[in-house]
Amino acid sequence: MSLLIKNIGCIVGIDESGRLSVAGEAMKSIGTLDNAWLLTEGTRIKEYGPMSQLPTGIDCKIVDAEGGWLFPSFCDSHTHIVYAGSREREFLDKINGLTYEEIAANGGGILNSADRLHDTSEEELYRQAMERIDEIVAMGTGLVEIKSGYGLTLEDELKILRVIRRIRENAPLEVRATFLGAHAVGRAFKGRQSDYVDHVCNDMIPAVAANHLADFVDVFCDRGFFTPEETARIIEQGAAHGLRAKIHANELAISGGVEVGVKYGALSVDHLESMGDEQIEALKGSNTIPTMLPGCAFFLGIGYPPARKMIDAGLAVALASDYNPGTAPSGNMRFVTSLASIKMKMTPAEALNAATLNSACAMGESKDYGSITRGKVANFYITKALPSLAFMPYAHQTPIIKDIVLKGELLV
Repeated sequence: MSLLIKNIGCIVGIDESGRLSVAGEAMKSIGTLDNAWLLTEGTRIKEYGPMSQLPTGIDCKIVDAEGGWLFPSFCDSHTHIVYAGSREREFLDKINGLTYEEIAANGGGILNSADRLHDTSEEELYRQAMERIDEIVAMGTGLVEIKSGYGLTLEDELKILRVIRRIRENAPLEVRATFLGAHAVGRAFKGRQSDYVDHVCNDMIPAVAANHLADFVDVFCDRGFFTPEETARIIEQGAAHGLRAKIHANELAISGGVEVGVKYGALSVDHLESMGDEQIEALKGSNTIPTMLPGCAFFLGIGYPPARKMIDAGLAVALASDYNPGTAPSGNMRFVTSLASIKMKMTPAEALNAATLNSACAMGESKDYGSITRGKVANFYITKALPSLAFMPYAHQTPIIKDIVLKGELLV
């Protein structure tokens, strides 16, 4: 059934330009319409306009926004939502002064999550993950990418990806899946990283593709993890099986991940806490979206990506949550936009563009998601009345969402 939303105080995120991303100086602007209505038809946005032109005589469900604002749903292009349990023991290790790399060297981090996941049933993984899905939906996310990477064996990587497929089939939001077998070297291959890369390329990727379990392939290309050469090999094998690349790059050091991502046409390079002028220059003119995960920098207490330098250089930057048990245990995209403003000096409009249209582009989905556009999927949420757009990142913990519409359906 169609929905007619009336008495909207302001529609935010209107974009009829047809662009797939917004870059540089243009990120400072975001389309709005005050005192408005919006009509859906099926799963899509059909029309919108000022209340003075409110349509009548339409067979539809009517929702009164009562002056609340309407925003496009967040698009979260980097998460690790399928994991077993939590890692608050490592949280205490961080408080006591251990670094991320020291925790990993002591057998914690990704390997810890892999051990827990191995001992957890597929049904229990799904139950835990769906709790997190419900959580992010309630906070305004309507499109999410979920990675594997806490398996590190063929059997366990496939188990995670099957859980992601089940989420995709049953959750109200749209889901994209990424194979991240190269998240770390599995315990069985300790000291044999080259053999593990062979295993990822020759065994894991073909099995993932044969079972149609992933849209993308990812590699943790960083100091202490996988080299640019290993990353290139995995990307090439993924491409041969129809999987486009999304790369973890430059979290711990300038790693070569940005350059290899650009060279092989990756959809995105993600993290970017460590960036120099050469990496920014490499991204210019490419279709690779630089994606920042400020929730990770916040949790680890490390430096934030140089968002201002990237935007001022004309890049189309994206924001994502990195929701995971070790370095960013939150999928709150509104908090992510707040960190972007507070810590990276992005304006509210820039942050919202980065967390919607550009993050959708980082999943190859901005044709259908990420803005209020006639014909796009009707993914949006309605807030209470707001004093301004800046209130969103300013009062990031104030509950403001009243209604959520995903794929044209009003969630109750």
